[in-house]
Amino acid sequence: MKLAERMRELRKEKNLRQEQLAVVLDIGMSTYCRYEQGKREPTASLIVQLADYYGVSTDYLLGRSDERR
Repeated sequence: MKLAERMRELRKEKNLRQEQLAVVLDIGMSTYCRYEQGKREPTASLIVQLADYYGVSTDYLLGRSDERR
């Protein structure tokens, strides 16, 4: 669940809507919503894409580290 929390936190910090991020990631809106709700796990490549987009490490996104970089 840490991943879902971090995804939501980072999105809100950038003042983005879920729809906007779904477009950036080239995925469906409902799929993105499920990721943030913790109902579905993103693929490894999508996690890397999110980390690159937000400028954080994948370990931070996954909750394995509290350091963003």
